Amino acid sequence: MQDIILEARHINKQFHDPVTVQVLTDITFTVNKGEFVSVIGKSGCGKSTLLYILSTMDTDYDGELLIDQDLMTGRSDTELARVRNEKIGFVFQFHYLLNEFTVLRNVMLPGLKLGRYSEQEVEHRALERLKMLGIEQLASKPAYHISGGEKQRVAIARALINDPHIIMGDEPTGNLDVKNSNLVFDIFKELSEVHNQTLLIVTHDQSFAENTSRIIEMEDGRIIRG
Repeated sequence: MQDIILEARHINKQFHDPVTVQVLTDITFTVNKGEFVSVIGKSGCGKSTLLYILSTMDTDYDGELLIDQDLMTGRSDTELARVRNEKIGFVFQFHYLLNEFTVLRNVMLPGLKLGRYSEQEVEHRALERLKMLGIEQLASKPAYHISGGEKQRVAIARALINDPHIIMGDEPTGNLDVKNSNLVFDIFKELSEVHNQTLLIVTHDQSFAENTSRIIEMEDGRIIRG
């Protein structure tokens, strides 16, 4: 039996502003270890809203969310912050690197925050992730000195530092040209196929989605495929 890394059970979400609008309706699915899943759908269909719930950043919903078969629903903000740092890696459309720090330090930050390893060990692990992505030569450069495509690879290395159960991405290629988009896709595919890393990526990019191992398609707050 495959390990289930993420499970959504009958998730419903409403916005009240000022009238009540149903944003997500009966979202139920599982993601297994090592799967590379893309979430697609038109703007406003609820993709990003769903991702915020699945990443435990939005707790105002009905239904149940399980990560690594542990129930997240109803947990305290402190517990959820710990889960996010320990079990989830994030890659966004914008890399959110800290310009005043080197590439290496940026990658190390979530590892230092987790506090599971010594600073020396976190540094070693960060260098290993940079090597894995072929950018170890950037380690000592300030973050503002590298290109947009390099920044997104650094963001992926940072997402991997704590060996997350799942990497979640919100339009991670949305700000990149075709060449760098393909490079990021290839990295994700290798993470899934070689390293058995689980990925759940929200994207507008149809060709990106078609090459993932599974597509979840959304329309009007519902899953219509996947």
